[in-house]
Amino acid sequence: MPDPAQTIRERVVKQHDEIINFFRDIVAIPSMESQIKQVGERIGAEMTRLKYDEVRFDRMGNILGRIGNGPRVLVYDSHIDTVSVGDPKNWPWDPFKGKVENGILYARGACDEKNSTPGMVYGLAMARDLGLLDGFTAYYFGNMEEACDGIAPHAFVEVDPKIRPDFVVIGEPTKMRIYRGHRGRVELKITSQGKSAHAAHHYLGDNAVYKLIDIIKGIQELDARLHTDPFLGKGTIAVTDAEVHTASINAVPERFVVYLDRRLTFGETRAEAYAQVFSLIPDNVFENIEVAELTYNTPSYTGFVFPVSKFYPSWAYPEDFPLVQVGQRTIEMLWGETRPTGKWGFSTNGTYWAGKAKIPAIGFGPGEEEWAHTMEEHITLDDVVHATEWYALFPKMLGESLATEK
Repeated sequence: MPDPAQTIRERVVKQHDEIINFFRDIVAIPSMESQIKQVGERIGAEMTRLKYDEVRFDRMGNILGRIGNGPRVLVYDSHIDTVSVGDPKNWPWDPFKGKVENGILYARGACDEKNSTPGMVYGLAMARDLGLLDGFTAYYFGNMEEACDGIAPHAFVEVDPKIRPDFVVIGEPTKMRIYRGHRGRVELKITSQGKSAHAAHHYLGDNAVYKLIDIIKGIQELDARLHTDPFLGKGTIAVTDAEVHTASINAVPERFVVYLDRRLTFGETRAEAYAQVFSLIPDNVFENIEVAELTYNTPSYTGFVFPVSKFYPSWAYPEDFPLVQVGQRTIEMLWGETRPTGKWGFSTNGTYWAGKAKIPAIGFGPGEEEWAHTMEEHITLDDVVHATEWYALFPKMLGESLATEK
């Protein structure tokens, strides 16, 4: 093929409307709280229509599409669940059907992260049709991620289909650039124990809320002095939720639980995060305070349970990392320009792929993460279509890079 990039661009133009219609279909299907069966079925039907070699749900309920049987395994990872819309009455438009204005689609999931699914699904089929997948087994992996980063790929490797990929592309929004890392995090809870009493005689009790007041203030102050990495940025800590356990509104609380989101940058460790919180506990209440890491063990919609700690490592690759360079060359081949690499501010399935499993992974996707989880969530439809070109050409560029390494 004299110019695969030009051939791909021409094919994408021809399938423009199919790609957009497919995208609008999956955005319009609610998939909150990891309930992805219906949207997974729609994606599965599209992959079947495009003649994928295998289309099925895994045990957790994620949708898999496979093309090829080559020795190298490439996974395109896109989570297809979304956060809640809250009260739909607060939205100026239907949050799922959305609205299109000036070529931009405003809807829940448009950016986070149904954005990359159409390009991935169509891109892999185009790569196959053009002979650009030689030597690869390629998967589209539409999964649930919002409740627990990395749990779906963890199950992909260890439970079903029990395959360890050689390379992964994460489709979270990257502004059509290559992203090469993000901070990690650990979710903690602090529990204080007190003694219940009638509020009219509160002095007979021991208020569990009061025990954490100084600690909460200390957490706020700790956030300001955490370490900063030149690339990943600053570590952070924040109180994100709280639960009061009390006999009634007229009783002294006997237990108080505060939840923490601790973002870990390079130069910070899981153990250090614990130690920093412990250091905030005054001696006079130490025996009544417990600090613990959260565990995710909620059944998926299929009933599948896969308990994992809510610790997510930070990860990043240098500019000259081979997979990063392949992603960059793919951009250059398609659009004749060099774009700066970047990082996510939030967390992705890369915490498992690159952080825990040490599987090379990069990010590429349309959209801007700053709009995720907001009522203004949106994406440029042209970028959704153009991303297909990158997903189609990338396997060829990766194959050429691997051949050169030999």
